[in-house]
Amino acid sequence: MTPKSGKSLVDLEPKVVWQFFAEIASVPRPSKQEQRIRKHVIELARRSGLTAKEDATGNLVVPVKATAGHEKAPITVLQAHLDMVCEKNSGTMHDFHNEGIKTLIETEGSTGEQIVRADGTTLGADNGIGVALALAAATSSDVVHGPLELLFTIDEEDGMTGAKSLAPKSFDGRRMINLDSEEDDALYIGCAGGCDVNLSWTFDASVPPSGTETCIVSIGGLRGGHSGGDIHEGRANAIKILSRTLLRADKPVQLVRINGGSKRNAIPREAEALVVGASGIAVALQKAAAEVAAEGKIESFEPQVLIRAERTNLETGQRAIGSADTARVLAALMAIPSGVIGMHPKITGLVETSNNLSTISTSTDATRCTIQVGLLARSSSASRIRETVEQLESIGRMCVAQTSRNNAYPGWSPNPDSPLLGVCRRVYQQTLKSEPRVAAIHAGLECGIIGDLVGGMDMVSLGPTIRGAHSPDERVYVASVERTWRYLKGLLSELAKA
Repeated sequence: MTPKSGKSLVDLEPKVVWQFFAEIASVPRPSKQEQRIRKHVIELARRSGLTAKEDATGNLVVPVKATAGHEKAPITVLQAHLDMVCEKNSGTMHDFHNEGIKTLIETEGSTGEQIVRADGTTLGADNGIGVALALAAATSSDVVHGPLELLFTIDEEDGMTGAKSLAPKSFDGRRMINLDSEEDDALYIGCAGGCDVNLSWTFDASVPPSGTETCIVSIGGLRGGHSGGDIHEGRANAIKILSRTLLRADKPVQLVRINGGSKRNAIPREAEALVVGASGIAVALQKAAAEVAAEGKIESFEPQVLIRAERTNLETGQRAIGSADTARVLAALMAIPSGVIGMHPKITGLVETSNNLSTISTSTDATRCTIQVGLLARSSSASRIRETVEQLESIGRMCVAQTSRNNAYPGWSPNPDSPLLGVCRRVYQQTLKSEPRVAAIHAGLECGIIGDLVGGMDMVSLGPTIRGAHSPDERVYVASVERTWRYLKGLLSELAKA
C-alpha cells in the first residue's frame, strides 16, 4: 500500500458523499449502541432542512420532498444501516465505544486503485457509505428525484433487530433501494436467511496436580472476513485450527480457558487456549502447531497463519476442567461444519447453505467453568437452514451440550420480473455503459426481513465495491464510490419520471 500524504476524505470525489462519510466515521457506532450516530444523523438532516422521525426501536425515517415537478412519482425508499462491525487487529489500541475510525487513503499495490481503509480496525464502509450515499442524494441540489424516504436501521450486524421491528406503517414507500451491497458491477435481488445456534457446557474445574506442564496455544495471522460474502473462499477458521492443533498433539490435555472470534458474522481470525497436560505436552503441541500451520498455508491459502505453542505457568488458583470434558468440547468443535455446506442447485456459483463457527468463550468461578460456542447458519432455502440448525443442535446434544437458537431471519426470494430491477438495469447500461450482473448474495440483507414484515415491497440492492468487510482488511474503492454515485443519481432521475 502506498499512502497518499496530505489528503483527507473531504478532498475525494464526489465531495458530498465523502463529506458525509467522514462525519459518520468520526462517530462511534457499534451494534446495539447507535445512540450517538442516531443523534448525529438527526442533526445532519436538520442542517439540510429535513426532519428525522425515530421509532421506539431507534430506526430513523427521513422524508424528503420531491424535486419540483416530480411530486407525483411514487416514493422511493433509500435504505442503509447505521451500525458497523467492530473488529481490530490484536496489536491495535482502539476503543470502538468512544473513538471514531482513523481512516487512511492509499494506493492498493495489487490493483493501483485508490482505496480508503482504517488503521488496524474495520472501516465501517459497511454500511457507512450507504448512509452517506442516501444523505447525499437527499441533500444535493444536482440530484433530481421524486419523493424519498431515507430509512436508517439499527443493529443490522448483530441481530437485525431494527429491521425486525418495522411494520407496514413504519414508512410509506413500497419500492426500495438497499445500499448495503459491496460489488458495483452487480444488482442484488435475493439473499440468504440466517439463524444463530448456541452450545454451552458447564463443568467442574479443579487445580491441576503438581508435575503438569502448562502451555498456551494461540492462532493468528488469518484473513478472517465476512461469514456470508467470503465464506466461499475457504478461508481458515481460527477456532477450527486451534481445536485441530490441540487434538493433533495426540496427548490428553485439560482446558483452563479457550477463547476465539468476536462476532457472529465474522470468520474468526484469532483464537487461544490455555491448557495443562503431562510432562512433554508443550513439545507435542509445538510439533502439532508446526504441522497444522504448514497444512493451513497450503489448503486455505493463508500464507500468514501463525500458530504458537509456548510454555507458561498457571496463576495461583487457576483451575482446569478434566481431560474427558476437554475431549468432549474438542470433539464438538471438530464435528461442527464451518464453511460452505451446499451450493444453490439452480444459480451457478451461489452458496446456498453454510455455517460459521463464530465464537468461543470461557468464564469461570471458584469451582466451575462454562464454555460457550456461537454459530451462524445461513441458507437461501428455508428447509436447508432448518436442517442445518437441527444438525448443529444434534452435534451439541451428542457432546452433551446445552443448545439454543435465536436471531432467526428470513431470506429474500429473487424476483427476476421486478419492475424496479428493469429500471435499474436500463439505467445501469445507459450510465455506466455495461451490463450489470443480476445476482443473489449469500450474506444476509435486511431486504428479506423488510419484505416479509412490511409486504408489497419491490426491492433491489446495490453499492460500491468493498473488500474485506467485517475484518481490519476492509477497504472501499474511491473510483467505485464515484461510479455508484453517478449511477444512483441517474437512477433516481429516471424513477422520478414514473
